Parts: sequence; C-alpha cells; structure tokens
Amino acid sequence: MQELVAATNNPHKLSEFRSILGDKFVIRSLKEEGVAVEIDEDADTFYGNAYKKAKTVAELTGKPALADDSGLMVDALGGAPGVYSARYGGEDGNSELNRAKLLKEMSSAENRKARFISCIVLYYPDGRSVSAEGITEGSILTEEKGENGFGYDCLFYSDDLGMSFGEADPDMKNGVSHRGRALGALLAKL
Repeated sequence: MQELVAATNNPHKLSEFRSILGDKFVIRSLKEEGVAVEIDEDADTFYGNAYKKAKTVAELTGKPALADDSGLMVDALGGAPGVYSARYGGEDGNSELNRAKLLKEMSSAENRKARFISCIVLYYPDGRSVSAEGITEGSILTEEKGENGFGYDCLFYSDDLGMSFGEADPDMKNGVSHRGRALGALLAKL
C-alpha cells in the first residue's frame, strides 16, 4: 500500500484519516516520520491552509502528504468562526474556550443553522496536488451533548444523524462528516 504522511499534529484528525483511509493507504504521522513542525495556518481559505500544510510536509519528507483544514461556519455569525475555528476562543486553540465563545455569541440567536466544511489536499513531492471538499449541514445546540469527538462536535447537531457529533460513535460520524465526505471525494479523483 502507498504511504501518505498526515500533515497534522492533531491526534483526532490522524485517527480519522486512518479510520477512513486505512484500508487503501498507510497513513504515517509526522512523529513517525521524525518531523517536528508547526505550520502557521495564516491563509484566508480552508484550501489555502490545507495546501500550505500538505506542500510543506511533502517537501520535508519527500513523500506524498495529506492535509486537511476544516471549520465551522454559522449563519447567524456571518460564517464565523470559519478558518479561525481552532483559534476562535483564543490563540492557544483551546476547544473549551472555543465552545464557550460560540455558545455566548449564539445565546440569543434564532437562526442556528451551521455547517462544517473540510478541504483536503494531497500533495506529491513532484509538485502535483489533488484537492476535494466536504460539507455537512446541521445546527448549533444550546448546550453540549455527548462525549465523543473533539472540537465543536458536542455542539453540532447533524441533520444526517439526528444527533450531535458528540453523541455519535466514530464510524457513524465518519460516514457523514465533512472530513469523511472530503476524503471520499478525494479518493474518487485518484
């Protein structure tokens, strides 16, 4: 099987990559490759951030690299937190602070529609790249529900599942999630 290096330091994303792609690719972590790098996500699009991460890791390792940039887009907040989802509550990327800020800003919102968007980029050392996007629709709950997942999962009610991502088991979530859909779309292009 072909090896891909996951251009992430997020153990949750690495686990999802392996769960969804593990029967088609060997997904290696940055640690397994001996790469210690923090890549600034300073682009203003999900694609821009994913491309930058995948390209950097492919150049460092000499192997194809897979990167994701994802975010939550809330209608009542004009699409925020968007590309700033991981840092919404502060630069340290604390999920509890991110969720607390979201709940505070949504406290009086009637329109709770939201979506998760994921952009995946596979970058090859020869400069070729393939990208795909996945979207899942839902709404923001008024309180956290469920213990599974990470980030905003316990606040995101999935229209497809009829429950929060935090209440869903990983296989259920991966079947309808933005990242799962983006990875499926990427596979269809390969």
